[in-house]
Amino acid sequence: MAKDLYDVLGVSRDASQDEIRKAYLKLAHKYHPDKTGGDKASEDQLKEINAAYDVLKNPEKRAQYDRFGTTDPQGFGGGAGGFGGGGGGFDAPFEDLFDMLFGGAGGGRGGRQSVRQGNDLEMRMTITLKEAFTGAKKKIRYSRNDTCGDCNGSGAAKGSSPQTCEECGGSGQVRMAQGFFSVARTCPRCRGVGKRILDPCNRCSGKGTVRAQRELSVDVPAGVDSGARLRVAHEGEPGIHNGPRGDLYIYIEVEEHPFFEREGVTIVCELPITFTQAALGATIRVPTLSGEADLKVPAGTQSGAHLRLRGLGMPDLRGFRQGDQIVEVVVETPVKLSRQQQDLLRQLDDAGPKNYPKHTQFMEKRLKK
Repeated sequence: MAKDLYDVLGVSRDASQDEIRKAYLKLAHKYHPDKTGGDKASEDQLKEINAAYDVLKNPEKRAQYDRFGTTDPQGFGGGAGGFGGGGGGFDAPFEDLFDMLFGGAGGGRGGRQSVRQGNDLEMRMTITLKEAFTGAKKKIRYSRNDTCGDCNGSGAAKGSSPQTCEECGGSGQVRMAQGFFSVARTCPRCRGVGKRILDPCNRCSGKGTVRAQRELSVDVPAGVDSGARLRVAHEGEPGIHNGPRGDLYIYIEVEEHPFFEREGVTIVCELPITFTQAALGATIRVPTLSGEADLKVPAGTQSGAHLRLRGLGMPDLRGFRQGDQIVEVVVETPVKLSRQQQDLLRQLDDAGPKNYPKHTQFMEKRLKK
């Protein structure tokens, strides 16, 4: 009794064409001779799988099979179990199997050359914190492959042209037999191109490309930070067989600033103030990335206090908001005091605990223990 084709592939009768194809590729990969070591039972199984797929992948054959249980009044060639295809081998649905086994690699089938995008390039760019704050237009210079001007990328010397490969006949592939199975591999002579250069160009030595320096002007967006990656489309290596160029990726590194530190969109800086400014309060001009700004220091400000300048931090890269600048106050203790200054400070210290509430609270708690 002939096996049901849907059971052979392990799919239901209402399976889509895509589901049938995926099931076939999975089974063909499982029972391929490279996987099974040429096991006879696996070879027979693969014959059944290919014969079943040959019917079910064709909508007309599938409809006829669904209606009559066969696509041939005499069966599928009269072989055992309804399969076999005659002779000692079979005509595998090669295109699907080749894609599955080799991922479409190599020069195209039927003489078609594989058009591929060129390789991407990477480089690093160092910018200042100020440039990251405002955005900048930076000139960059890098090396890449460009189409050879002498041969226009053909790789052949002037007056000549690439010739069709005699090994593969221009297809870029050669067929190799593995037992009963025939597979195609990239032609070793032309490496899948389908053509050979007999008289190479003197300038590029047959490569079709030459190394050249490239200079570009790149826009660095405001708010960019270290580790960000900028993409410049189609500025990478040239494509294969007139394919599009790859892209250029620029990795940003922001230099450290001597005064400011960055925490996301927040800018932090340290501000030393005098003992008198901290005690009495003051308005102090402080630097920001956009110039100077007035900072009001409240009377009685303690060392380590954080004062905020709103909207004076880094811009958000997406343009949603502007960060703040945080000013960390450091009250500087006076040094090298004269005798008179020392006497004045002692008078201040003798004024009483109300001037030093934290010190007074600490001492009271210590004495209670």
